Amino acid sequence: MAHFINKKEDVVIEAIDGLLATSRSPLARLDGYPHIRVVVRSDWDKSRVALVSGGGSGHEPAHAGFVGAGMLTAAVCGDVFASPSVDAVLAGILAVTGPSGCLLIVKNYTGDRLNFGLAAERARAFGLNVSMVIVDDDIALPDLPQARGVAGTLFVHKIAGALAESGADLDTVTAAARRVVAGTKSIGMSLDTCTVPGSPKEDRIPEGMAELGLGIHGEAGVEQIDFSDARSAMAAVAAKLAPTIEDRPHVALINNLGGTSVLEMSVLTHELINSAVGKHISHVVGPAPMMTSLDMRGFSISLYPADKADLAALGQPVALAAWPGLAAVRPVAVAALPDGLTPITPLPSDHREMREFLINCCNVMIAAEQDLNALDAKSGDGDTGSTLAGAARALIKAMDRLPLSDHTQLYRAIGLELSQTMGGSSGVLLAIFFAAAGDGASSGLSMRDALKAGLARMQEIGGAQVGDRTMVDALAPALDALGESIGAAATAARAGANMTAKLLRAKAGRAAYINAKQLEGHVDPGAEAVARLFEHLAG
Repeated sequence: MAHFINKKEDVVIEAIDGLLATSRSPLARLDGYPHIRVVVRSDWDKSRVALVSGGGSGHEPAHAGFVGAGMLTAAVCGDVFASPSVDAVLAGILAVTGPSGCLLIVKNYTGDRLNFGLAAERARAFGLNVSMVIVDDDIALPDLPQARGVAGTLFVHKIAGALAESGADLDTVTAAARRVVAGTKSIGMSLDTCTVPGSPKEDRIPEGMAELGLGIHGEAGVEQIDFSDARSAMAAVAAKLAPTIEDRPHVALINNLGGTSVLEMSVLTHELINSAVGKHISHVVGPAPMMTSLDMRGFSISLYPADKADLAALGQPVALAAWPGLAAVRPVAVAALPDGLTPITPLPSDHREMREFLINCCNVMIAAEQDLNALDAKSGDGDTGSTLAGAARALIKAMDRLPLSDHTQLYRAIGLELSQTMGGSSGVLLAIFFAAAGDGASSGLSMRDALKAGLARMQEIGGAQVGDRTMVDALAPALDALGESIGAAATAARAGANMTAKLLRAKAGRAAYINAKQLEGHVDPGAEAVARLFEHLAG
């Protein structure tokens, strides 16, 4: 897999320099590249307790992204997924530790424990007051004699950092850090492993599966489970967390492991709030990438039973872009639609033949979902089938609300339903089409002429003409031929749709951005949907 790097040997030092050049906080690095890579506060005067953390790189923004007033004083950066050396850790300690002492915050991995531990001993030999806490918040593997340290480390950085910034002594800061470590429980889940620059990717997680409890270096988790959706994924995570937490309010740290989209993280947040542990969550940090695993397509949840003082520490503002801040969980507020936008619902009426006709038409779109998506993937974003099928399913559900016995009102009701349930420009255009057809029918036009009036209005607003490679290429000839017979209309629609495969330039719609080579030989998905619908009607 390609990466936006130069040489893998330089990736850490170049990433650090990129961070330093753009940081909101006054930062510096110690001299000593490439072996010593330590980011420090350049405004530090050694008058308070220093906080030093770090470990392997690849977890960005941790740890260097959390160096600044109110959090870390220094971060020691190793190679990707490799502990920094003893000398590098010692350099960080010596650079920032004054009479108030230093706290080392170390994740529970053998290399980190050994290198930070030995550096602490050497620093003490220099007469410095150094204490150390080991973060072991991962609950995924209960049989491990020593649990791993994962994203819950950020709770320690923030709470201990706030105390140190306020002038608390080393014993107080260390005791608070140990209390936070003891109370924090974390677990992660991913759909894929991470990709280490310069190394082959490990394809350990099969399609359709998710791994529960994997580590932040890609280590195998406790089990692989069937994956169906965000709700079931979060339910599995909540089921592991629930037995480990107290019956009191908690803060949840919602961590993106690096490769999960912002949209997905928001969905996962919704599912967490509504999960088996949701009732215990009063505040959240995130969702955001905080302790990542390169590009891993996963997330982790850390829970901590914060008291009033902890909440104040977590909520204390810091000038660090990597820290997303603390937010209280609130019910979703729903405001009424403005006057004029609240839909006027027509009186529903039943008509068995019209009900069956509409349901059959909807089923045609639902059955074509995958085929239309595949066509759209050639010229768009691959969702035309899903958009039409989703609208069809919504229309079936709305059937009891429709005025089925009044075709004039029915056109308008269908347009209104599509405007509310169908996404994208196609939803708007079809809503315009049916609304205008309803206007035409109410003025006495025949069904065919009313539909042609709808098409004219849709073309006027949307701008598409025959030959522009859109649904109009099938719909316009079909409506022209509808005066002869439904069979003639189906034949015309199919010919129009097939013609779009020969059009090498689209003048409307998303395909207008696609080059001719990608369009050649592929029928426009909107035109194909129209053709299939008329072919169904022709029987």
